[in-house]
Parts: sequence; structure tokens; C-alpha cells
Amino acid sequence: IPLLIGGATTSKTHTAVKIAPRYTAPVIHILDASRTVVVVSNLLDKTLRDDFIAELDEEYDEVRDDHYDSLKDRRYLTLEEARSKALRIEWERPENLPPKPHMVGHKVYEDVDLNELLPFIDWNPFFHVWQLRGKYPNRGYPKLFNDASVGEEARRLFGEAQAMLRDLIDKRRVRASAIVSILPANSKGDDIVVYKDESRTEVAGTYHGLRQQAEKDRESTDPYLCLSDFIAPANGGIPDYIGSIAASAGFGVDELAAAYEADNDDYSAIMVKALADRLAEALTEKLHQDMRRELWGFAPNESLDTEDLLSIKYQGIRPAPGYPSQPDHSEKTTMWKLGSIAESTGIELTESLMMHPGASVCALVFAHPKSSYFAVGKISKDQVDDY
Repeated sequence: IPLLIGGATTSKTHTAVKIAPRYTAPVIHILDASRTVVVVSNLLDKTLRDDFIAELDEEYDEVRDDHYDSLKDRRYLTLEEARSKALRIEWERPENLPPKPHMVGHKVYEDVDLNELLPFIDWNPFFHVWQLRGKYPNRGYPKLFNDASVGEEARRLFGEAQAMLRDLIDKRRVRASAIVSILPANSKGDDIVVYKDESRTEVAGTYHGLRQQAEKDRESTDPYLCLSDFIAPANGGIPDYIGSIAASAGFGVDELAAAYEADNDDYSAIMVKALADRLAEALTEKLHQDMRRELWGFAPNESLDTEDLLSIKYQGIRPAPGYPSQPDHSEKTTMWKLGSIAESTGIELTESLMMHPGASVCALVFAHPKSSYFAVGKISKDQVDDY
């Protein structure tokens, strides 16, 4: 049985290095959903299958060779050295004091009005699903529509997407729900301890962090980052907070997609899933804005348009478990426990820590102006043992 690998946190290199060698049947990384049909067709076609698999094996052999060659000269700091070069924030300075939230606790959003999400939609990933990419100077939405090679097709697809989106909203074919949490927290080393209440006497859960260890340029003074660096340390006596978001616009999507597939309409099945993904991301974007402006309130006068929001011109970050700043998906279980997310929203974690419904997003939220996105990258055995 062939194994198809896809999703935002997957890559061809990871598939070739970590998965393919451990599976006897073909393993294929698929960049986006629209490619699935082509790959499966090649696997099912007896005249193409063997050559397709042979070419794939050769390609993955090259990917593995390139990957291991890139590791030969890489140096790593010990965990102790990396921690000694962590980001140092002078928390006592007025400009560095953590902002006290207007709301501490949880806020559940049920049956969200999808019309409110439309201004927050990032359409670029939608066109990537269909492999429609314009060339300079017409890269990205909406300049894509002016591209000589794909512009006309992109316009047609966008028009059909708008029609389906309107139908999904007007007839309430899909539903969205979410939860936002802002909880008392402090850092302890590379971990973030979350407390049950403002007394900070009882721990409700702990987010475990990973720290960069791959040696930077010798002339570089950049710190070796961990997410805990952005939260005030417990031994400093300064109260801090950590936020989180879990959001889904996928309720009803599986049933719709199954109905389309039963009618041999794979195009519409892919379309409804792609639109639900966009709505889930848009809901997350809106909720994060609501946190900054109102619930946390550290940026009450923020006035950013959609382009600025998508360019991350706001204060703070919202990294997701499984992504470069915290590549461990198991941290989702702490988030789900702290917020009773499955019970309050219906968004569940599978055994492999995927979110269900599929069109779902989760993220931690950091408020500090010095917080930034980064990639942990490869780590050494000493950190693996310590984690």
C-alpha cells in the first residue's frame, strides 16, 4: 500500500530521510492536494507505475545524500552552552514588563459568523493548492490575475471559489468554533509553567521548549532561542501570561466532501476543503487581533490592514506546535488539557495528534515585543536526553 505524505509541517527531505527508508512500499511526498490525483493515477497505471517508482527512488536517494552531506560540517553547542547564550531580557525595565491582560481565563466562540472572517482570508495558499503561481511581477494574490500564463485560470478558479464560499455561508453548510485562552505563566529554564490562577501557587500544566543548538556564524551575537525566553522567569517575581488559540471552520466539511466524492466530483471536494482551510486560518487571524486589541489589550490602537496582518507587522507571535519554533506536536496535549478544548469546541486530537476536523488551527500566543519567530533546527543528543 503506497503511503502519501502531505501537510504544512511535512517536506520532501523529511519524507525521504525519515519515512521512506522505514516503509517497504512507495512513499511519496505531495506538495499540495491537487497533486494527489496525478500521483495516484501514476501508481495505478500498470504501464507507468514501475518507471514512476524507480524515478522516485532515484530522486529520494539524491535528497538523502544531499541531506547527509549538509550535516557533515555542522557544529552544535552543548545544551549548557546554548542556554548560556539565550535571549536575555531585562524584565525589570518598564518597557519590558509583561502586559496584564484584560481577560484571564478562557473564551469560547460557538457557531462563528463566517461573514466576519472574509476580510481576514489569505488567498495565496488557496492558489498554491491548485499549483497556480504567477511569475514576477505577478506573483501572489491579486497580482496573479494579471499573469500571462495562469491569470485567466486563476480568475476562473477564484470566481468559482467565491460562488461556493457564498453558498457555504448562506446555507450554513459549514460551521466554525474556537477557544481563546490567556493564562498566568512564568518560565523555568526552557519550560513555560502555566498556573491554575493568579495566586501562582498551583501548576496546571507545563509547555516544554526546545532550544537552538546549531552553531551560528562565529561573528554572530544572535542568541540561541527557545520560546521560554519570551516569558518572564518564575524566580524574578514578575507575573507573566501565555495565550493560546484553537479554531476550526471544518464542522460539516467531511460530510460535504464525501458527498462530492460519491458523485465523482473530486474538484468540488478539494475546493470545499481548501476553502475551509482558508476560513480556519482567517478565524485564527481575527481572534489573534481580538486578543491584541481587547482581550489581552496590549495593542488597543492597532490599525492594520489585511496585508499588514499577513506580513506579521503586529506585536507578538503565535507559533504552533509542530512548526519550527516548537517542532514537537505532543505539546498540543498540554494545550488541549489546559483549555478543555475537545469538550468546549468539539475540536479533537487524533492518536497521531492531528486535529479533527481537518480545517483546524492551534497556536500559542506571546505578547512580548521582543518575541520573534525562529527555527529550532537540529539539536544534539544532550538536549534529546534532557527534554
